Amino acid sequence: MTPEEGEVWDRHFDRLTTMHRDGVLVLAGPTLGTINTGIVIFEAPTEDAAREIMEEDPVLREGFARGELREFRVSLLKGR
Repeated sequence: MTPEEGEVWDRHFDRLTTMHRDGVLVLAGPTLGTINTGIVIFEAPTEDAAREIMEEDPVLREGFARGELREFRVSLLKGR
């Protein structure tokens, strides 16, 4: 990873940390394997708001990763 990439990924993680602290982020983390991907689940009031949150992420905005927005509904959850 170049210093520029590292700096952008650091901002990405800082942003996720803030979203978590603010109660917006449900979970986030990388998938493990030969292809580097990640999953971020967050709450948003509308699809437009969710798209804005996604598109404001530094790694997406600066072209270091691609994002795909998908609506998600919990059907089963441990402890519930």
